[in-house]
Amino acid sequence: MALEIGTTAPLFQLLDQDGSVFDLAAQRGRSVVLYFYPRDSTPGCTTEACEFRDAFQRIGSKNALVVGISRDSAQSHRKFREKQSLPFPLLVDDQTTVCELYGVWRMKKFMGRESMGIVRSTFLIDPKGKLERIWSPVSLKGHVEEVVSSIPAGK
Repeated sequence: MALEIGTTAPLFQLLDQDGSVFDLAAQRGRSVVLYFYPRDSTPGCTTEACEFRDAFQRIGSKNALVVGISRDSAQSHRKFREKQSLPFPLLVDDQTTVCELYGVWRMKKFMGRESMGIVRSTFLIDPKGKLERIWSPVSLKGHVEEVVSSIPAGK
């Protein structure tokens, strides 16, 4: 079942790069930019993460939080965050539980081969926990700016 705008975002708890629990339910009262990406330290994923990093203060000024999710390990996330100076949490979904909840774990084609993987996707969740915008699959060019402009002014 595909997620739809206006429905409640699926709740979850995952560990971040430092082993701390991130609980989506605890984020009520502010917007959440939840982005799923295939892999740490790859060219496209690094570009996307750095663009979110560069927009982090503007996003925060709208009372919003950025959170990245991939299947990579906490150690991989720590290295990626440190190398790219990322100020937001990266969550570990090594069992693809949350990826499946959000419908981003799908069959992909790469160089003629098909395999399951994370389809780069972003979800904007409003302060009440409802899905406000969905971008899937994401085209990197201009994506972060579109996300930032879609976040309503925070309180």
